[in-house]
Amino acid sequence: MNANVTWKGRMTFEGTADTGFTLPLGADPSVGGDNDGFRPMELVLVGLVGCTAMDVISILRKKRQEVTDFKVTAHAERSDEHPKVFTKVFLEYHVTGKNVDEVAVERAIELSETKYCPAQAMFAHSVEINNNYSIKEVEKP
Repeated sequence: MNANVTWKGRMTFEGTADTGFTLPLGADPSVGGDNDGFRPMELVLVGLVGCTAMDVISILRKKRQEVTDFKVTAHAERSDEHPKVFTKVFLEYHVTGKNVDEVAVERAIELSETKYCPAQAMFAHSVEINNNYSIKEVEKP
């Protein structure tokens, strides 16, 4: 896997990786930026959330769960001192569907956490990660 970041001026950068997609990176005006892109640590957190979300929805689909909506949110706490690493991460899994089995949701989250998500595996060595989930029942469309 490869990634590149190209400076565009001031504190503006453009990132790309093997897939060819690009995304803007920027900084807060207080540090000379123009507020024109993701902060790098935001992307780290989005990567973690995306990794576990893809695992969980894939597992739930394989378990034939009728999921109609799914979202994972994260709240991260950071140290006050540089390098301002994440110190705690709290993940919330929001599952909406018809007759979604709670045990299936718990197992999907566990498998992501312990077996499939490389981002969680990396973070688990240095950051406290906690999670919870909610299941919202909807009528079949």
